[in-house]
Amino acid sequence: MTASARNTPPKTSRSTRSRLEIGPILIHAFLIVVSLTFILPLVLVISASFTDEIALAKSGYGLIPPLWSLNAYQYLLSNPEQILTAYGVSVTVALVGSAVSLLVMSLLAYALSRREFRWRNGLAFYVFFTMLFNGGLVSSYIINTRYLHLQDTLLALILPALVSPFYVLLLRTYFASLPQEIIEAARIDGASEWRIFFGIVLPLSTPALATVGLFAALGYWNDYFLGLLYINDPNLVPLQLLLFKILNNLNFLATVQNAQVSGQVVPLTTVRMAMAVLATGPITLAFLFLQRYFVRGLTLGSIKG
Repeated sequence: MTASARNTPPKTSRSTRSRLEIGPILIHAFLIVVSLTFILPLVLVISASFTDEIALAKSGYGLIPPLWSLNAYQYLLSNPEQILTAYGVSVTVALVGSAVSLLVMSLLAYALSRREFRWRNGLAFYVFFTMLFNGGLVSSYIINTRYLHLQDTLLALILPALVSPFYVLLLRTYFASLPQEIIEAARIDGASEWRIFFGIVLPLSTPALATVGLFAALGYWNDYFLGLLYINDPNLVPLQLLLFKILNNLNFLATVQNAQVSGQVVPLTTVRMAMAVLATGPITLAFLFLQRYFVRGLTLGSIKG
């Protein structure tokens, strides 16, 4: 057998090529079906928010509203200044809170990941202990109001949720898996721990930081309980708490007045759908715009030669 014959790749039959072509098609079809299962409920919610309340009760949910109506949004936006203020509070809390939270948790996780840190085990036990037990609502409320004086401040919406033990342990595990040779080489070159942390560890930990930062921002955006506890100033009410109060008022009107106000049906269901659109719309759009950075971070953790 000649060398050219040995180097010639084997020919694939037509049936083999057809099976190879069918495989990607089936995978794409499966992913399309899975995507539709996530997208269609969102489309139904948006469609229901633009539907007349009576038409929605008669016809049910559909991809296209049987009778278009803006009554739900008119009810929610009857005081636009209040909505805009609540949006500003939620955006500020989500941006500042997630950034500071990510910084504090990453610093704590980096200390826990260093084997040469003397109090590493004790501090790790303290962090893990808070996942199992906590001081309770009454004690935290007393500390935040009487001692820290956080009531009616934006810090009351940020500080209580600043550190999550689960995310700290997640970051610690990721930091510990980084190549130790690079860190040791930086120390030999005279780099300080701050220089190592900000110049080496954080750039190599982009996937973990992006994931934790995204979930931290989502937690701050969806939180209403802290506002319910510590916020009485109407100018500091976050969006989720404002929508919660509007929904409670609407439920009260629909129950007490037998769903009739001035001869008109209270748009209870459509207002709920409109609330979902207003609450999830900004964070969904933000994720779509930041998705390319998030996906790019999955490939930035590798070491380039």
